[in-house]
Amino acid sequence: MISNEIIEEIKKKSDIVDVISSYIPLTKKGRNYFGLCPFHDDHSPSMSVSKEKGIYTCFVCGAKGNAISFVMDYENVSYIEAIKILADKLGIALNINTNYKKEDNHDNLYEIYDFSNKFYQNNLNTSSGHDAREYLKNRGITDDIIKEFKIGLALSYDKSLTKLLIQKGYKEQDLVDIGLTNKGDYGYQDLFINRIMFPLWNIEGKIIGYSGRIYRGEDTSKYINTKETIIFKKGLNLYNYHRARNFVRSSGNIIIMEGFMDVIRAYSVGVKNVVATMGTALTHEQASLVKKLSNNVILCFDGDKAGNKATFACGNELVNIGINPKVVRLEGNLDPDEYIIKYGVNKFQEKLSNCTSFLDFKLNYYKEGKNLNNNEDLTSYINEIILEVKNIDDEILRELTLKKISEEINISLDTLMAKLYSEINKDIEILKQNAYNSEEIAENNQYNEQFTYEYHPRKRENTFKKKTNVTNKYKKAEREILYYMLTQKEMTYKYEKTLPNFPTKICRFLVHEIMYFVKKYDTISISDFLNYLDSKTELVNLVGEILNSNDNEKYSIEEIPDCINVLKEYNLKNEINRLNELLKNEKDLERQVELANKIMSLKMGVEDDERNQNIR
Repeated sequence: MISNEIIEEIKKKSDIVDVISSYIPLTKKGRNYFGLCPFHDDHSPSMSVSKEKGIYTCFVCGAKGNAISFVMDYENVSYIEAIKILADKLGIALNINTNYKKEDNHDNLYEIYDFSNKFYQNNLNTSSGHDAREYLKNRGITDDIIKEFKIGLALSYDKSLTKLLIQKGYKEQDLVDIGLTNKGDYGYQDLFINRIMFPLWNIEGKIIGYSGRIYRGEDTSKYINTKETIIFKKGLNLYNYHRARNFVRSSGNIIIMEGFMDVIRAYSVGVKNVVATMGTALTHEQASLVKKLSNNVILCFDGDKAGNKATFACGNELVNIGINPKVVRLEGNLDPDEYIIKYGVNKFQEKLSNCTSFLDFKLNYYKEGKNLNNNEDLTSYINEIILEVKNIDDEILRELTLKKISEEINISLDTLMAKLYSEINKDIEILKQNAYNSEEIAENNQYNEQFTYEYHPRKRENTFKKKTNVTNKYKKAEREILYYMLTQKEMTYKYEKTLPNFPTKICRFLVHEIMYFVKKYDTISISDFLNYLDSKTELVNLVGEILNSNDNEKYSIEEIPDCINVLKEYNLKNEINRLNELLKNEKDLERQVELANKIMSLKMGVEDDERNQNIR
């Protein structure tokens, strides 16, 4: 236990600016410091750090706290371990268990893996492990690396580990469920046989699986990997993450590779700020883990066609969360492991020091499989490039990129620029037309007057004020749709054709601004979107109100179709009111009958919608 006095001393001595700046760059502006918030997809500084108050606050995602809570959230550690980290920074010795983590109810499963790893390591060091040790030695894997990465060996006896674990009291079904044991016709037996065992860790450094490799040239699968289990989720972890985090902070960047052997090889020659996806596509969760460590990312995948494809997909996933990665491509179709063995660490370091931009990589990627002397292939290439360049916000970079393409394919820059702005203007015209149509329909919309804006001179900002006659059903539907449009770009693409007119004028404006932004940039990064809104204070305030509302936790994306129906119902009722006003003033009998029939038809539609909602 740590005494309250020690904790208070650590809190008092932990300067929050020093603590946070050891993780992310901070810039002083006035009395506070600002930096990119690591807890959401931040592109421009939205985290404010107050040295005087000892707190941090993100004005976009609402993250806030003190030095301890920052370390807890950033490092994904417990309160006690965050205290230990801060104590280490201050040079205060604490006699506590540094491996303490929050309970996740799977301790017995981690125990099984820990025991199995000790068992496999012991096998490697016996006489039965001689051939495996020689294999590793010939691959340049030293004893130090074997110890560091806890490499072991599964022997030929197919029940050795399973039998021992059962004798120790572990349940057979648990062994099957976590991927160490198979149940066959002859009972329970080991899954891994005659393989060198490479442990796989979660982000906290707990062993959660294995990759077993053949080493005697057997005619069988080169690798057998642990299946997905309750504790092993490939898409939620990155190989070597728990080791790499400290090296990433000291180096300032993180290198992503495909395979764990690539990581082990790089680590063995001193390149330790490296993680691996283990051959799978980078998931959003993995990309977020990377961003927690650094925005400076280098992709170093295999040099073959598959590696090219993986680089493209991985890079796009990182771009989606606000990271613009750099790329290393290895010649000769070599993977990093092979490249380092063949050319040495110095040549590999040169590669890392001379990365290409992800944009340049993509320009080359679009050429693959195309004959640029063929008009159809050339046209396809140009169209792909134009769509790529359209997403570039920097006008100078846009022009420089097109100039480079112009010289390469011998087409005038003016032609390419004209094509680019034609595509941009198409998007703008569509959005303008949508906005115009919405405003035209909204002229008779009584609901517009149920919301108002007031200017507060002291705050120097517009604030959103709700009048007492707001129809909560419609407001909830508007806000729920907007919340998902602000947090998931797919929402805009999926529902842009079916979204009805929003009752509130300011919400309609926000809808069309979101649609324009997503169409132009293919993302909905909140910080970038707020920068794009710039001086439109009322819209900025509305975004903040929607994102920070307590109602968000009650929302469900499955409710969106219902929300759309609610707003359609409103528009139907509004149109009925408009037609009733026309009917009152209409003198022509034939026209009166026509209006009455139309009103009746619309009323039946409203009643059907309300019945459907009651059924739901």
